[in-house]
Amino acid sequence: MSEQTTETSPIPPKGHLKIIYAGPTAPHWEFRSDFGEKSLLEIFLNRTEARLLLLPPHDPQFQRNRERINRDAERQNLLVEWDLQYDEEDEEDKDTEE
Repeated sequence: MSEQTTETSPIPPKGHLKIIYAGPTAPHWEFRSDFGEKSLLEIFLNRTEARLLLLPPHDPQFQRNRERINRDAERQNLLVEWDLQYDEEDEEDKDTEE
């Protein structure tokens, strides 16, 4: 028997969604998409909006919901990009200093 080596190439994403924090006044979030099937993105966007409704990024519930959104995007094979209007690495450094 011969060994078969099969390389699986990554499946290209089905769409892209950029989630932007628009500031402290409602609505807090803005959504943009570069590519993807409209119906798939609309369904995902509806779930995402429900999880982020009235949540600013400094709210403790935001981090839990963000992780849910990211896992949901992975299952749907969607790219999600976050723009929280601040450098997240600086925020992580502040947390570790305390």
